[in-house]
Parts: sequence; C-alpha cells; structure tokens
Amino acid sequence: MTTAAKKMSLTGLVLMIFTSVFGFANSPSAFYLMGYSAIPWYLISALLFFIPFALMMAEMGAAYRHEAGGIYSWMNNSIGPRYAFIGTFMWFSSYLVWMVSTAAKVWIPFSTFLFGSDMTQSWRFAGLEPSQLVGLLAVAWMVGVTFVASLGITRIAQITAVGGIAVMGLNLVLLLVSLVVLTLNGGEFAQPVNFTVSPNPQYHTGLSMLAFVVFAIFAYGGIEAVGGLVDKTDRPEKNFARGIIFAAIVISIGYSLAIFLWGVSVNWGQVLSDEKTNLGNITYILMNSLGVSLGQALQLSPETSALCGVWFARVTGFSMFLAYTGAFFTLIYSPLKAIIEGTPKGMWPAAMTRSNAQEMPGNAMWLQCLLVSLFILLVSFGGETASAFYNKLTLMANVSLTLPYLFLALAFPWFKLREDLDRPFVIFKSRSTTLLATAMVVLVVAFANLFTIVQPIVESGNWDSALWMAGGPVFFSLLALGIYESYRRRRGMLLAME
Repeated sequence: MTTAAKKMSLTGLVLMIFTSVFGFANSPSAFYLMGYSAIPWYLISALLFFIPFALMMAEMGAAYRHEAGGIYSWMNNSIGPRYAFIGTFMWFSSYLVWMVSTAAKVWIPFSTFLFGSDMTQSWRFAGLEPSQLVGLLAVAWMVGVTFVASLGITRIAQITAVGGIAVMGLNLVLLLVSLVVLTLNGGEFAQPVNFTVSPNPQYHTGLSMLAFVVFAIFAYGGIEAVGGLVDKTDRPEKNFARGIIFAAIVISIGYSLAIFLWGVSVNWGQVLSDEKTNLGNITYILMNSLGVSLGQALQLSPETSALCGVWFARVTGFSMFLAYTGAFFTLIYSPLKAIIEGTPKGMWPAAMTRSNAQEMPGNAMWLQCLLVSLFILLVSFGGETASAFYNKLTLMANVSLTLPYLFLALAFPWFKLREDLDRPFVIFKSRSTTLLATAMVVLVVAFANLFTIVQPIVESGNWDSALWMAGGPVFFSLLALGIYESYRRRRGMLLAME
C-alpha cells in the first residue's frame, strides 16, 4: 500500500472537519436568542473569524507537524514559554469551565429522555432548590465519570461513536421532517421570515446583537484541532486549503439552514417566550414542537400530535445524553493529558505527572474533579433561579472557550517571521495579509467577548453575570502566571546549584 493511499482524501478531510466543528445544539440556541436574524451574524463570523482562523491554524499545524506538544509547542516556538504556557493553560481551563457547565446540563437530556420534557427546574429534595439539587447531581456526575475514566476509557469509546451518529441523525431528522411539514402546510412558515429584527426583545439593541457574535464563534469552535490533520491528508499543499475553505462554507451554510428550518415548525412568540425556556433546554423544546407540528400537518388528533412531540423530545434527549457522555469521557482527560505531557516536566509536582496502571493521569484527574466540583457548588448555591443558572453557565463557557483563540491568533505573526521552518504550504504569502487576518480574528473575538461581558451591566446593571463571565478567565490567567513563575524560580535555583 502506498503512502498516499493511507492518507485522507479531500472528501475525508471535509467530513472530519464537519464532524469536529458542527454541533446540533448550536442552531437551537441561535434561533432562541435571535430568530432568523442570527443567520447574518453566523455568516459574518464565518467570513471574519472561522475561515481565516482555520487557515492560520492549518499553517501552524503544518509547520509544527512533528511537535508532540500541540498548541503549546506552536506558541512556545513562535513567541516563548511564558506566553505559551498561559495560552495553553487558558485553553485547558476553558474545558474546566465547559465541564462546570455541561455536568449540570447533562441532566436536562436525561430528564427529557425519562419524562418527555425538562423536569430539572422543578426537582426538589430535602429543602434544596432545583439549581442546588442539579448542582449536587453535577458533582456526582463528575465523581462518577472521573472514577470510570481513571480506570481507562476503552470500554466507553463506542458510546462516543454512537452519540456522534445519533446527533448526525438528528440533523437529518430536522431537515427531512421540516421539509415534510413545510410541504404539507403549503409552504407556510410558523415563524415570519425576518433577517434583521430578532423576535427576542432582549436582542433588539446594538450591544446585545454584537454580544451574540460570541455564540457564533463558539459554534465554530474546535477548528484549532484541524492543524493536526495536515500530515494525514493526501497532497496537503493542494487539498488542505481547499478542504478547509469548502468545509467552512458547508458548515456556515449548514448552520444557517438549520436556523432557517426551525422557523418551519416553531413560532417564537407562541413557543419560546415561556420563562421556563432557557439555553439548557431549548433543543428539546424545539424538537418537541417539530414533532407536534408533524402530527398537526398529518392531521392527527391533538393527543397523538402531542405524543409525537414527546417522543421527538425523548429521542433527542437520549441522543444528546449519549453525545454529552462521550464528549465528557474524552474531555475529562484529553486536555489534562495534553497540558501535562506538552509542557516541561518540572512544571508540575511529580504526583500530578504520574500515570496509573491504566496509563491515565489519575491523580491529576481527581484534582481536576475537585476543582470543577467546587466551581459547580459555587455557582449552583449562588441563589439564582434554575433558568438563570443554566444561562449563566452557558455564557461562562462561551467566553472561556473563545478567549484562547486570541492567544493562538496573536502568535501567528511571530510564527510567520521564522525563517527556519519547513512549511508544506503557505496561505498568507505577504506580511500585509498576515496582519490583516490576525487583526480580523483578534478584533472579532475580543470585541465579541467584551460586548458579552459589558452587555448585562449597560442594559440592566447586572454586575453579577458580568463578573462571573470575566472572573473565570481572569482567575485562570493569574493562576497560570503563578504556576509558570514558580516553575521558573525553581528551575533557576536548580541551575544555580549545579
């Protein structure tokens, strides 16, 4: 077998990028927040962020294709170890915030699967409020997943694959059922088509619309991993750039089409204006409405239509629960392992770098579990209502997951200055195009996060939400700086003693 035969084709590359980046739950969140007016922002974010950032990461991944440290090596070789460690630690900490958010949210699809709808906002036990009870369940989830994952995850690898297939199936269901409903209803949409004004009264100001961009950036997240596919692609100097551009176009159109299809079966004012609707349960509410609309379009009885909606929600809950479970078992150790193995060994205490019998960083995983559990309890016992609790967690995750892109993008011009690298292909061939791409990505990410943090203060004087969103990244940045400086001092003392 030739080397070329072992590598991914252009089609395989496009499918890999699509599977890694496209998330089913992103389009329901966009439709809930902005209705059809989300579509232009998704397209603008693709042009100004997604495509240039993907191409930048592809260049860096290609040039550093033999480095084992991943994004730490990219930034270390471009700017230096301090910058690289802070950026990598921010990337790692963004997954900690993701775990804080998702450990609580995972109970929503579980509840939907069991009961046909989200019941977590009415769960009470022993005098605990719903958000407090869900917080304790989230801690139990963290402990359980950490325990199983620390024993090795080979036995649950199939869950990840099944979850991915199930979620891809949901996209197909949305497309086909929406087309059937639209045809049977004579081409009439449940939601009036308007690409400029959001049906959500909270997103009528310029500031709120600009803050929405962070959701679009989050939807395109994960593209930094694409750089690792360069050496696995057939004829990367030709196919890689084509694959990224084509996948970016497909993903951008895919998100826009999905947002557009939700309006076939859902009228925002009738279905989504309920105060119990939030960013945690929106996917299941929309799928329930899709099932009800199908029953009504087929002229079934009201009871049968309602039952159809319940089963749509249950199947979605089961699919999303599998997807969350698979993602959790991967992300609970993969970023942790990357930061421990990618950074200098002396950075961490020996106990944290030690692997257990199953070759998993067991001690580090339990320390991570403790840190995430403390954050969960801090948020869930903060006195918020259940709906605000879920919304706050989502905003925290979005801000934290998008900030590391700033570190990677800012390192790109320094990477381009190096003349000693073997570059399989070059997309940005001049200094001006390099700086233009960097400026676009940095400005989009920086201003989107700034607007997201500032919006609750300006519009409602809500300093609490703003401080939570800004506090996580600030805390982890200072912690990273402290860890690095401690390592630098220890290393300096050891060198002086030699």
